[in-house]
Amino acid sequence: MRWNLRLTAANKGVWKASELQRSLAAHGLVISAGKMSGLWSGQPVSLKLEDLDVICVVLGCEIGDLLIPEPEKVRRPGEETGRQAATAAGPAPVVVPRRRDGRSLPPM
Repeated sequence: MRWNLRLTAANKGVWKASELQRSLAAHGLVISAGKMSGLWSGQPVSLKLEDLDVICVVLGCEIGDLLIPEPEKVRRPGEETGRQAATAAGPAPVVVPRRRDGRSLPPM
């Protein structure tokens, strides 16, 4: 998921973190300056669902405006990074079995 608070706020006419912080406080969500800075400029480590509700109400947006899915970053069953790297490098080399004593194998 990608956090999209800053762009969503800008689309609603909120250009400063302090302006959003005041609006959130007016709706009962008091956020410290440090946490507000993290929400505004980066990807939050954790966020309560109740806080997301207040942010959506203040900005008049949907949760999908704040959280943008990035399914291409999810590793699915059966996908391996090694296989992806091998296919990118080209076909696998042909392995020819050899005996340890130096003698050749019978024809197939």
